[in-house]
Amino acid sequence: MDRFHQIQVYVAVAEEQGFAAAARRLRLSPPAVTRAIASLEQHLGITLLERTTRQMRITEAGQRYLEDARRILADLDQADEAAAGINAQPRGQLAVTAPVLFGRMFVMPGISEFLNRYPQVNVSAVFLDRVVNLLEEGLDVGVRIGELADSSMRALRVGSVRHVLCAAPAYLRKNGQPQAPADLHQHQLIASSAGSMAPAWRFVDNGDEHFLPVKPRLAVTTNDAAIEAALEGVGISRLLSYQVAAELEAGTLQVILAPYEPPPLPIHIVHRAGPNSAAKVRSFIDLLAQHLRNEDHLN
Repeated sequence: MDRFHQIQVYVAVAEEQGFAAAARRLRLSPPAVTRAIASLEQHLGITLLERTTRQMRITEAGQRYLEDARRILADLDQADEAAAGINAQPRGQLAVTAPVLFGRMFVMPGISEFLNRYPQVNVSAVFLDRVVNLLEEGLDVGVRIGELADSSMRALRVGSVRHVLCAAPAYLRKNGQPQAPADLHQHQLIASSAGSMAPAWRFVDNGDEHFLPVKPRLAVTTNDAAIEAALEGVGISRLLSYQVAAELEAGTLQVILAPYEPPPLPIHIVHRAGPNSAAKVRSFIDLLAQHLRNEDHLN
């Protein structure tokens, strides 16, 4: 059996977390997928996937092999494109990740245009409020907000956003407006754990950094919920400027303690490919970068 076919099947099974889903993705029969995995495991002499009637789990050896398999398939795509030269057109599967609200507001319009422009590309969009390891999770491109810790990623800066404190005007009329971070102890706070479980809010005063421990009156797990609670006058919330840009423009929310805001957070498009990355990755990054750099709320 063709080794490249086996590798393609294995990657699909691992990424889809199931044989039936992989069969649909590859347009193969489930028995054909099962045979390919069994043949590959027999050739390698190891168990890649542990299967039960209820679930499937990738073994430790299978995870290591998955990383190598993805790299082999990516190298093959690049070799095909190098042979085609400048006439290579984006094609294949592209996996993209971004924070939930950011993805919905700013990345999806770029994905829609990309799909319309390049009919031979399929896109998987994974929107999560956590830092995703592109290599481990088989993703091609990601958007990250904040300083980059992983120097192995290639990155393109496309904008910045601020951490802002905001509240509804009605709440501030009723409870007064804080003049300094310490005043927040006298207010009702709304905290979202999306993307971070930090127990303190960061402020800067005359160049000195301070962290204020937060005891929220309301704790939520999504930024949407925090925004809604702030709009309802429940209290003061800390969010990213792009998340509440429309509400601030409409006057339904109001920024407070702006002089104490920490420095803006950079926005980067990151990818794990080298300088000769696939046409689909290069083309998507170029398109998305243009979209994001044209957004007033991100610059």
